[in-house]
Amino acid sequence: MEMVVQGVSTRKVSTITEELCGASFCKSTVSALCTGLDARVRAFNERRLDGDYPFILVDALFIKSREDDRVVHRAALVVSGIRADGHREILGVKIGDTENFATWDETFRWLKSRGLKGVVFVISDSHGGLTQAIAKHFQGASWQRCQVHLMRNLLAHSPAKHRSEVAAGAKRVLQAQDLVEAKRRLAEFAERFGKSAPKAVACLEEGFEDTMAVMALPDKYRRRTRTTNMQERLNEEIRRRERVIRIFPNDDSALRLIGALLAEQNETWQERRYLDMGEFAEWAATRAAAGNENNMVAIAS
Repeated sequence: MEMVVQGVSTRKVSTITEELCGASFCKSTVSALCTGLDARVRAFNERRLDGDYPFILVDALFIKSREDDRVVHRAALVVSGIRADGHREILGVKIGDTENFATWDETFRWLKSRGLKGVVFVISDSHGGLTQAIAKHFQGASWQRCQVHLMRNLLAHSPAKHRSEVAAGAKRVLQAQDLVEAKRRLAEFAERFGKSAPKAVACLEEGFEDTMAVMALPDKYRRRTRTTNMQERLNEEIRRRERVIRIFPNDDSALRLIGALLAEQNETWQERRYLDMGEFAEWAATRAAAGNENNMVAIAS
């Protein structure tokens, strides 16, 4: 089971066990033995989520699975969080028919039923169904549009001969020290590329507010929360093992392998704190106090 989780194909597992143990295991036997992972995955994927999760990062990756002798695409919806104590945690994974509002709606309801709360920022790409589900389930939280995904969108809307210049100009906007400077650089970007890359300008202007939501945070938290890079690296680990299999026999086997891998990665994450959340707690308390004061003023008026 450990060999399979680490990305060794069932065929190679058969060869290795025969060489080491002198016993031959066919591929189907190895696959059957791997069902022993189910209890481990179930315990990880259905555990109670205790405490607050100020930051959650969400993303999906597509895999292939067999269904009724057909090969179909499936979406593995993975959600991670950063707890109030600064440790990262993989909250869970769902296998869905596709990535749309319905699958994300179900995933977020499932996570909240397990105790997910205290969400202040949600970091993701701008997939329409996903953003709709975020708005429904995390009212009052800020949505941070991933800056890396926005950059990809910008370059896709740019003429090939201007892409390097557009990328450099967009980075100047996104790396500004405050919103005042960012808006000034956005105006410069629009003036410079208004004629040569108008679609890129429109894309950046349309996504500016959501992409710069992170600027409300203290500076020390912005670098790690402005993108879904943490989640992308997790997806790369899944891909490294998924490529060995290529096509999962069914959805249960996909959940088994991906869930076991995520459970293992989650244990590694607990070994050290990802963020010092002291300054964030002070920022959140100040924000809450300001909100209460505004409410009192509104009531009095």
